[in-house]
Parts: sequence; C-alpha cells; structure tokens
Amino acid sequence: MGREKYARPDRRPAVVTGASSGIGEATALTLAAGGYPVAVGARREDKLTALVQRIREAGGEAVGHVLDVSSTQSVEEFAAKVTADLGDVEVVVSAAAQLAPGTLHEIDSERITRELDVNVVGTHRLVHAFVPGMVERRRGDLVIVSSDVAVRARPFMGAYTAGKWGLEGLAHAMQMELEGTGVRCSIVRPGPTWSEMGMDWDPADAAKVLDGWGRFGHARHSHFLQPQPHADAIKAIIDAPRGVHLNLIEVSPEAPVTDPAED
Repeated sequence: MGREKYARPDRRPAVVTGASSGIGEATALTLAAGGYPVAVGARREDKLTALVQRIREAGGEAVGHVLDVSSTQSVEEFAAKVTADLGDVEVVVSAAAQLAPGTLHEIDSERITRELDVNVVGTHRLVHAFVPGMVERRRGDLVIVSSDVAVRARPFMGAYTAGKWGLEGLAHAMQMELEGTGVRCSIVRPGPTWSEMGMDWDPADAAKVLDGWGRFGHARHSHFLQPQPHADAIKAIIDAPRGVHLNLIEVSPEAPVTDPAED
C-alpha cells in the first residue's frame, strides 16, 4: 500500500510554456528526447510549428498550441486542448516571460502591469488550470523558471525584477501549501543566459543595462550560459524519484578559468 502511494505512470505528459525560444525551447527538446510527450505553448505559431516538427522528426511525441499566458481564456483553452491531445498532464514547466529595459521613475505603470501580468499572474493561470488535477491524482511536478534577479536586483530591469521576486514568493508559498499532496513545486533560477530576450532592444538601452550591471557588481565576468544547462536542471527535477524534492536549483555561468600568473 505504501509503495502504491508513490507510483506514477510510465507516460508523463509535460507542458512547456514560453517554448518558442530560449530556455522553454531547450526544455521541450530535452524532455521530448527523454521520452516525455510534450505540449508546447507560446504566442508565435510559426515557431511552435517548427519546434513540434523538429521533435517529431527526432522520434518524440509533441503537440503545439498558441498560448498567451496573460489571457485566462487562452490558458483555459490551451489546457483543454493539450489534455485532449495527450491525456492528464503530469508536468508543467512555466517558462514564459516578458522583459523590457527602463528606469522605474520614467516608465509608465501600464508597462509594469503588463510585465507583472505575464511574469507572475501568467504562472498562476497555469497553476489554476493544471494543479488541481495533479492534487486530485496525488502526483505531479510544477517547475517555475525564475531568475537570479529574484535575489540580486538589477538596475533598469525593475519591473522584471519585481516580477521574479513575486514569482518566487508565489512558488515558496505553494511549496508549503502542496506539502503532503504528492505535487512538487520547484524553482529553477537561471543566472545570465543568452536568449532572444533583449535582442530587440535599442542598442543604447541594452548598453545602459549592461553598464549598470557592471557598476553595481553584477558582471564579475563575461561568461553567459546557453539555455541547455537550465533545461538539464529542469529535467533533473522532474526525473527525481517520488519522495525526493529538488525544490530550488540555481544555475550560473562559471567564470573563465585564469592562469595562476594572472591571479
């Protein structure tokens, strides 16, 4: 009887949001390669179509549906479609995010509201859509992709920083609330990482942000990560056997190795 409590199906459908690029895309590919049926969601339909095709050509199982996590209706419709496609969802990876540069006293409140809606409330919409079923089945994994700005605030990214602080507060509260349900809520906290976020910024704005990082000690070295290490961390969390909870993993770039003579 005790072991039955910790049983889980061999087939564990996984939802990955923010899957059109970066960490979300890498996670979808990694999970699919590991045998997880994957449902990917993002706003860019062309990117989703290409990702699903890539997974299927590699022998994986995948479906994709347009998803806007800032819309409750979109999230509810997405949840219904992927459940119809793949069955009960066992894993949800919340990786959708929005980031724009700006000085807090100069940007308008509507801009902050939009970022918080995607970066915090968007995750809760996914929680509301998928976690009750997990609780009822007494198993499941929710992985929330945060950022190291949640513990090391950075200038000229105030709305994003506030959102990730709030997101981790949400996650920590859920970890306590879900205790004993069999549902694990985990945080992956990436350090500086190359992604499409920031690639469309005005070069002067991007330079201001990076200069601010250096000024306040957030750029000790020049190394940035690729998305893959974060995808590997996410897979390690959901691969962990029942009874083991990897509740927080922070993944940061290692500094360049220096010659002893340079020390």
